[in-house]
Amino acid sequence: MDQPANKNYIFENMKVPKALAVMAFPTVVSQVIVLLYNLADTWFIGRTNNPYMIGAASLVLGLYLSMAALSNIFGVGGGSLMVRLMGKAQNDEARHTEMYSIMMTVITGGVFSVLCLVLMDPILYLLGASENTLDYSRQYMLFTVVLGSIPTMLSMSMPMLMRNAGYAKEAGFGVSLGGVLNILLDPLFMFVILPEGYEVMGAAIATMTANYISLGYFIIKYIQIHQNKDIQPPNKFKRITRDSVSSFYSVGIPAALILLLFNFVGIVLNRLAAAHSDIALSSVGIILKVERLPQNIGLGVCLGMVPLIGYNYAKKNLKRMDRFFSAARICVLIISIVSAVSFYLFAEPIVHTFLDVPETVSLGTRFLKARCFAIPFMLLSFQIINFMQAADHGKISFLMSIIRHLLLNIPIMIIFDAIWGIDGLIWSQTVSDILNTAVSYILYFKVHKKIAASQDKEINDYETV
Repeated sequence: MDQPANKNYIFENMKVPKALAVMAFPTVVSQVIVLLYNLADTWFIGRTNNPYMIGAASLVLGLYLSMAALSNIFGVGGGSLMVRLMGKAQNDEARHTEMYSIMMTVITGGVFSVLCLVLMDPILYLLGASENTLDYSRQYMLFTVVLGSIPTMLSMSMPMLMRNAGYAKEAGFGVSLGGVLNILLDPLFMFVILPEGYEVMGAAIATMTANYISLGYFIIKYIQIHQNKDIQPPNKFKRITRDSVSSFYSVGIPAALILLLFNFVGIVLNRLAAAHSDIALSSVGIILKVERLPQNIGLGVCLGMVPLIGYNYAKKNLKRMDRFFSAARICVLIISIVSAVSFYLFAEPIVHTFLDVPETVSLGTRFLKARCFAIPFMLLSFQIINFMQAADHGKISFLMSIIRHLLLNIPIMIIFDAIWGIDGLIWSQTVSDILNTAVSYILYFKVHKKIAASQDKEINDYETV
């Protein structure tokens, strides 16, 4: 990908708050719309007042997140490498990196689809499906994962590549298009086209259809930008250099593993909740959806920050890089505090919106109030992980994820659940997020000190010469 002059201006000269807004606002909007269509699935399925249907959709969400994780290898790995190559004015290699990312997404999506088809039932049982939720889970998995993996993964990776090249608005529109279509198609397939009892299948078909249409938009937009000579892919596939491969996967694989670990924590949480009751499982499913509002908004800010950090890191303009990080942190804190207060005050009506079952509403309210206290810490640690990916420290970001999920989150969940039961499970993630944020900032300061020292050394070497 090439960057036109106005894109360079955003990265190099535009005022920091304005540049962050230009890059982050379309991403935030698209992330909110993605959240809304995920919530729409749960909300529309909840109209059936069938907790087993909600539980089934929650179980398959784990596989959906797995597709997102695989997309991160090529979207995050390829996108972060591209923007650093642009910062070094290596535009030819950036174009080859983009083509490589797209082709590998298609291949990986196809393999994932076949594996999920062949191993469908074992996978669902592993995720925690019961006799009450298995049939519904099969319906949702068939359309969203088996038939929808390639368009879904491309619709995740392609906007990452476009965003890192400076086309945040175009990327955001494509993601938003898929989300809006999903919301509109949900009731059509669930309550009009398909008969009663197939609401989960209807929601799955709506999601799959929306992702196919969204992919169509990205292909058209890609061609249009190419015709305008803003993006110039090579005439034929060309392998990227060995150094690029190393940098690509050193960021991309940890980014995928981070999301897989996040997904794994959700699976453990679902299984621990299901051990209490199916009502507890449905309550957890609702809360995991609701808390994605601040997560997605904060993630939108962080994703808008990533190309700005990566470009200035490659340019060795650390002062501007730090200003982008500070501005994004202020935004993340404001978002998290407002969300936490709102969720705490309106927890019961929020949960009641999704499912009108008294026991589920009561338990879900307790879950949501406890999670409020974790939101600021969770988003601060997310920002540091994104910083590490942008600054070509993918291994550090993966280490942070291991600490958060494997050393803190899962052990604390298991221990708290064993000692205090469902109440312990409710509060376990809040405790782990607070501890994790402290560790994350220790690692951030160490890495930042190393980056600054490296730049000082290069400056001194240059002056000596």
